[in-house]
Amino acid sequence: MFRGFFTVSIDAKGRLALPTRFREQLRHGGCETVVLTVNPWDRCLWFYPLAEWNVVDHKLLALPDGDLASRRAKQVIRGYATDCECDSQGRILVSADLRNFAGLQHRAAMLGQGNKLELWDALVWQKQRDEWLQEIDNRTAPSSQILQALSL
Repeated sequence: MFRGFFTVSIDAKGRLALPTRFREQLRHGGCETVVLTVNPWDRCLWFYPLAEWNVVDHKLLALPDGDLASRRAKQVIRGYATDCECDSQGRILVSADLRNFAGLQHRAAMLGQGNKLELWDALVWQKQRDEWLQEIDNRTAPSSQILQALSL
């Protein structure tokens, strides 16, 4: 179960070092392979441990090819899916196509999302987060009700 927020650096070759906490979680889960793909709703990337990706892939497989929205979801999510393994220094190579999709430069925000990680350009994430929090403050966000339901 991934949770937490980290700022990570991406080097000139497109490598990023997974935070130690996430690397250890993958290792303890018996998974050295992660699958990177695009998040079609936001300009960020998803990192799935291979076992979790297999669940997602199974769901994609069940979508009907005759439905345009289903077909597009398969094309984008599965089409950009890339298997990656950590090198000896705990780094993962993010392809240029994936970096371009998410607008990743040198600094990125990595957020634990339960079964996966999200990777955002740091400045884009900061802007999105601040806009969302402002909507919450103004009680204009639909998610205000969801957050109220979560409060203890």
